[in-house]
Amino acid sequence: MSIVLDILGTWRAPRQVQARRMAGPPREDRALAILLAACGLIYVAQWPRLAREAHLDPSIALDARMAGALFAWLMVMPLAFYALSLVLHLVLRAAGVATTAFRVRQAVFWALLASVPAWLLSGLIAGFDGDGAALTVVSTVAVAAVGLFTAAGLSVAGARAETV
Repeated sequence: MSIVLDILGTWRAPRQVQARRMAGPPREDRALAILLAACGLIYVAQWPRLAREAHLDPSIALDARMAGALFAWLMVMPLAFYALSLVLHLVLRAAGVATTAFRVRQAVFWALLASVPAWLLSGLIAGFDGDGAALTVVSTVAVAAVGLFTAAGLSVAGARAETV
């Protein structure tokens, strides 16, 4: 299936999409591509907010704000998500769940990419409306989506590792 259809499918049935995506052999290049695509799209989602902030406070130029966000989302956050995946893998192993580090990475990275529509909406709301109830709700949905999709992926990763 296409990535877009898989993202839409993840919002409806996250375990089924994760199970299908984990069915093949481990491909670290695909996992890294998924992570970088998610971080890149979340960086793009920040543009309206950054433009609004630069307009309201011109002491920091828009290009400086965008450079900082670029560094954060394409250099720091991928490393942070790799570290998070490692910690989750170690916690799952300590809890007795038989899974591989790759399957945990795949679950976390896909959860981030699948939640990108909520991040994009959050960026638009932050750019047009600023801080408020709408931004709080949509940002909460985005973070919750990452958490729920990760949990669904980890349940599949544990089940897949037992059957493999």
